[in-house]
Amino acid sequence: MKHTEQELIALRSEINQMWQLVISQLTKAKQAYLNHDVELAREVVGREKRVDAFELKIDSDGENYIALFSPVAIDLRLVLSLIKISGMLERIADFAESIARNVIKNELHEIDKKVREELRLEQMFDIVISMLSDSFVALESENAKLSGKILAKDEEVDAIYHDAVPILAKFMQADADYIIPGIRTMLIIRKIERIGDHCSNIVEEIVFYIDAKVLKHAGVKNKQI
Repeated sequence: MKHTEQELIALRSEINQMWQLVISQLTKAKQAYLNHDVELAREVVGREKRVDAFELKIDSDGENYIALFSPVAIDLRLVLSLIKISGMLERIADFAESIARNVIKNELHEIDKKVREELRLEQMFDIVISMLSDSFVALESENAKLSGKILAKDEEVDAIYHDAVPILAKFMQADADYIIPGIRTMLIIRKIERIGDHCSNIVEEIVFYIDAKVLKHAGVKNKQI
C-alpha cells in the first residue's frame, strides 16, 4: 500500500471516530433534554473538548496531506470534503453542548410535557440524529443515492420548526408565565433546525466527492471500450 493511501485511510478513520462521537453527543443531548438529566448533560459538556480536538487534528492532517503530496482530482476532493465535514460536525456538537448547558441551568424544565409533545421536539431530535447517521453511512458506502432521502428529512425538520412558532405563541398569549420558557424553547428548536441544515451541507459534500469518483471511473471504462 502506498504511503499516500495509508494517510487517506488514517484521515478517514479520524473523521469516522469524530462522526460517531458527535452522533453520541447529539443523542445524549436529546436524552438529557427530554428527561431533564443534568448528569447526562454534564457528560455532553465534558466531552465537547474531544470533538474540538478531532476537528483540529483533521484540519492539520488534511492540510499536511495537501502540502506533502499535492493531490489532484478525487484524492483532493476527498481531503477537502473531509476538512469541511469535520467543521460542520464540530458545529453540530456545539449545538448539542448548548442544549446540554441549558439543561444544566434548569432553563428548559418549565415547559410541560404536553407542550413538548405538541411541538414534536422528540421527533425533531430523532430526525436530525437519523440524518447524521445516514450521512455517515452514505460516505462509508460511497452511496450518493442516499442523499435524496437525507435531504427530504431536512424538509420535515423545517416543517416542525415553522409549526412551532404559532404553537408557542398560543401558549404564551394564554399564560404570561410561558413567555420566557417559550422563548428559550424556541431557541432550542432553532438549534435543532440548524443541525438539520448542517447535516444537509454534509450530504452535499459527500455527493461532491462521490459523484466525481463515479465520473472518473466512468471515464476509465469509456476509454477501455
